[in-house]
Amino acid sequence: MRAQLHGRVAIVTGASRGIGAAIAQRLASEGAAVALVGRTATPDEATNAGSLLETAARIEAEGGRAHVIVADLADASLRRDAIVDDARTALGEVDVLVNNAAACFYLPYERVTDRRYDVMFEVNVHAPWDLSRAVLPAMTGRGDGWILNISSGVAMHPSGPPYSPFHAEQGATLYGASKAALERLTTGLAAEVFARGVAVNALSPVAAVATPGAEAMGLVPEDPRHVEPVEQMAEAALALCTVEPGRITGRALTSAEVLRELGRSVHTLDGRAPYRR
Repeated sequence: MRAQLHGRVAIVTGASRGIGAAIAQRLASEGAAVALVGRTATPDEATNAGSLLETAARIEAEGGRAHVIVADLADASLRRDAIVDDARTALGEVDVLVNNAAACFYLPYERVTDRRYDVMFEVNVHAPWDLSRAVLPAMTGRGDGWILNISSGVAMHPSGPPYSPFHAEQGATLYGASKAALERLTTGLAAEVFARGVAVNALSPVAAVATPGAEAMGLVPEDPRHVEPVEQMAEAALALCTVEPGRITGRALTSAEVLRELGRSVHTLDGRAPYRR
């Protein structure tokens, strides 16, 4: 059977570790040549575990193609279209863009510095916008393509009063606002490019995924029944990067919702329903 992404080219940001690395490897396993974008080129004990070269090595060990692009998406002066040019030169025209890289600070409003505010929106909103604008001309010109933005359940509005301790005490306001903006960017772009054959969607995990970053921030529950396997996010991402563009686009979905809609097996965390709409 022919691989779903045979002959296709994908860009995955934040591909050094965690969800981004898992998505990159899953796309590669279906035949995509993958440009891996991130800040960490080589293993560094001072940072979270994982690096672009390690992700590339795993892809190549399975017979896939990978190209490493070292870039700091928090740098407002960075020419993000150059990332797309680099990927195109190395691998060919881009068919799939996965905006996975994220800057996450859980801080109450009093402790949010101007620098952290800027970094959060540069990585979570401005970079996906710039990269999408760079890949869309070719996608719309040939009449197909997929853009996937990795979001979060904190994009939802807090319900209350009374408010849950998470929203009242954990300082998720700014991160949630940046992800809400990303979802609005998603649905708006989807509307603009729908008639030209390009799908644009947002994907969130059902709950915490045990990535190195989440573990470092203490965001992973101790009970494994309340942790989503990273493989479910990777499988849902593959589905949204291969689905017929007219079938699913302009949606903000959880991994469980994607897989259920497509009739696939779902891990829903101890039988509970997903937290997204």
